[in-house]
Order: sequence, then structure tokens, then C-alpha cells
Amino acid sequence: MIRLTIPAIGEDDLQAVREVLASGHLVQGPRVAAFEQAVAEYVGCQYAVAVSNGTAALHLALLALDIRPGDIVLVTAYSWLSTANVIELCGAQPVFVDIQPDTFNIDPACLETALQRLMAVSATAQRVKAILPVHTFGQMANMPAILEVANHYAVPVVEDAACALAATWRGRQAGTWGDMGCFSFHPRKAITTGEGGIVTTENPELARRLRALRNHGLDPDALAPDFIMPGFNYRMTEFQAALGLTQMHKLNRIITARRQHAAYYDALLSGTPLQTPIVHGNGASVYQSYVVLLPEQRTTHRQSLIRQLKERGIETTIGTWHMPMTTYFRQRYGYKTGDFPVTDRVFARAMTLPLYEELSARDQQYICDVACSVLEGLVA
Repeated sequence: MIRLTIPAIGEDDLQAVREVLASGHLVQGPRVAAFEQAVAEYVGCQYAVAVSNGTAALHLALLALDIRPGDIVLVTAYSWLSTANVIELCGAQPVFVDIQPDTFNIDPACLETALQRLMAVSATAQRVKAILPVHTFGQMANMPAILEVANHYAVPVVEDAACALAATWRGRQAGTWGDMGCFSFHPRKAITTGEGGIVTTENPELARRLRALRNHGLDPDALAPDFIMPGFNYRMTEFQAALGLTQMHKLNRIITARRQHAAYYDALLSGTPLQTPIVHGNGASVYQSYVVLLPEQRTTHRQSLIRQLKERGIETTIGTWHMPMTTYFRQRYGYKTGDFPVTDRVFARAMTLPLYEELSARDQQYICDVACSVLEGLVA
């Protein structure tokens, strides 16, 4: 089976984890601090706060902004469900925004329209507390345009950069544009700690709140233990951080390989019915996923295509989720097909092909040949 992804785990990673396990010091110690420093230095920010996973990073970022029940957070319509779930878990309401048809990222024009509508009514204007754009599949959203809109209305921005460590826009790293950036180290990301996440920020007060919130509300600066707020157990383990440190040494190598594989896919699929990813001229994607679009007349056969590829030894999946049209959000807020027309079309057409560092050119050729052959055989 050609798997969708395979983490780049080597002997150095295994040895780093062994050493921590043998030490008996397993939670929130010097390796976590070293991993935080390594990420902060790489991204180019003052603070990085490691947590148990990417969802925890998003959750704590919103809580650090004091997002409360009844508040409104504007968010892309197209992402993994954790992006919207954390808003609900704060008791707030997600207001979904349609995406751009090329990059699949939140559309700044639609964001501005949504904010204008919300700010025109005093009852909703006072509830708008944050904007949560996603750097979809490892390609940065148009942060200058998003920040122009956000700054006009004085609304904080949290970047969901879960897929985008090392992605840039005009040379500036993801996670350094908004008030906070949230990263994931799930095995489908470029580097992994198994589970794990981190929040980046330039704001010392936000960093302090994040550190307290992840550790039961314990004051991170007090000489004697003291609890200053209700908090969670969202701590990263020492063996996760040890793995993260060795993985960070491989990050540039892995990203280079992913970009090379993406370029080869682009060449192999040129002239076929499959539409390859489009990268904005100002952006540099890290290709957390290589997502193609099926022809519109073939969208009803996507699951059949995924099944037939699996039968031929190729693991594929959909792109990601049309969040407003999942059962919970559709029933809770009454969304329907047509409310987010671009997301409707992208969600129906998107399919993810295998991509990881050690993927061979021969496997890529096989994947493309089989995908195009099966696609051609499907009845419109």
C-alpha cells in the first residue's frame, strides 16, 4: 500500500525518546523548554508555548483572548473540524466565511463583507472578538489583506497554522502575522511529535496566560506555587518534545522533498482532468497535503475513485471538511447548500494524494497513471 503519509522517523528520533523514558522525567521539563525555543527561533517570534496537540493550541489561544459565551469568531468554512469546534467549546459562535477557489483559503473580500454586516448592528458588533484564518494544506492565507480588514475593525487575529510550519508569505513565516499562531505536530504534518502543538506570539501577557492555561492555571512566574485562573492539563510531555527537537533538525530537508514531489506531481498531471494545486505568487507552500480537484462532472464518483485506488494499493482521502455543512453546525445554525458556493464546489471536488519525504518517483508515476485511468472509466 502506498500510504497517504509516512512520518520521517529515524534512529536519532528513537534514541531521543529512549533517553527521556529512561530518565523518568516525562512531563514539562527542559526538553519542552528547548523545543519551544527551537520553534520560536525558527519562526522568528519572541514566545512559543508548547501544548498537548494542535486543537489545544487553538483552544488556549482563544481563551487567552478571553473569548467567552456569546462572542463571535469569524472563521473559514473549509478546514478540519477542530478549527470551528474550539470556538464552540469556548461558548462562542463561529461565523463561517467562504474561501478562494484557487488557494482554498479564506477569501478576504468575503471576510470584509461578513464583518461589515456584523458591525452594522450594535448587538452583533460588540460580540465580534476574533478572526481565525487557516493556512490550508500548508499554504498561507493572504495575511496582509486579512490584517487590513481586521485592523480596520480592531479585531484580533489567530492564525490556524496547524499545517504550515515553514510556510511563508513574502518571506515572512506563518505564525508571526496574527496576535498568535497555532501549529500542530500530528503525524500528517511535515514533522511530528505524535500529537503535540505550539502557540507562537510576540505578546508577553498572552504567553503568560497560555502557560497558565495549559497547566491547571498555575502561575508560570511565581516563586512559590500559586493558581491564578482555572486551567487545563494541556501540557506537552518530555518525550514528545525530545522527538520534536530531533524532527526540527530535519524540517528544511523534509519541506524541500515535499516541494520536489509536488512539482513532480504537477508535471505528471499536466494535461490531465485533475486540477493541480495553485500556489499564490507571494506564498511558499509546505504541501502538508497535495490536494487535486476532480472534474465537476465526476464529483459524484469521488468515493468510488478513492475506493478503487485503495484496491490498487493507493491510499487517498478527501481534501478537508465543509464545516458549516457537517451535521452539528448545519443543524445548529441552519446552513444550507449555496450559503458558501466556493466551499461547496471545492469540498465536492477535492482529493488528497499520497505525499511524504520518501515517496518515490516510481510510486508517483503509478499513482497518477492509476488515478487518471480509473477516473476515465467512471461514468459521468
